[in-house]
Amino acid sequence: MDDLDRSILDILRRDARTPYTEIAQQVGTSEGTVRNRVEGMLDDGVIERFTVATRTGNVKAMVEVSVAVDVDTRAVSASMADWNAVDYVWQVSGDEDIVLVVDATDTNALNELITKARELDDVISTKTRLILNERLG
Repeated sequence: MDDLDRSILDILRRDARTPYTEIAQQVGTSEGTVRNRVEGMLDDGVIERFTVATRTGNVKAMVEVSVAVDVDTRAVSASMADWNAVDYVWQVSGDEDIVLVVDATDTNALNELITKARELDDVISTKTRLILNERLG
């Protein structure tokens, strides 16, 4: 990755639907170069997916999960990543081992997800933080 790739990614992070022609104009190159760079980053796994940020009125939260010391957090994370309301699963350092970023339809759905996590044999505890406001960086 070079500075041009980073500039393209900065634009796509804010709005993944930005047309390649507009990106090209902003970074000072051709549309074809932008297209080739994006395809290359997709092939290399630098760009994992394009996603949508929503303002649906849903309940958004971070659910912090602690697991037993002898547990493979990758396996637990992979399992949780398949849950419908989970947008992201992060393996983290610190007091907790895994953080789920959740976009649930309501507090009942969030509570069901937390209960589902707590029912896993490998999970020791959870801590939930509601996201009150968010801004694009």
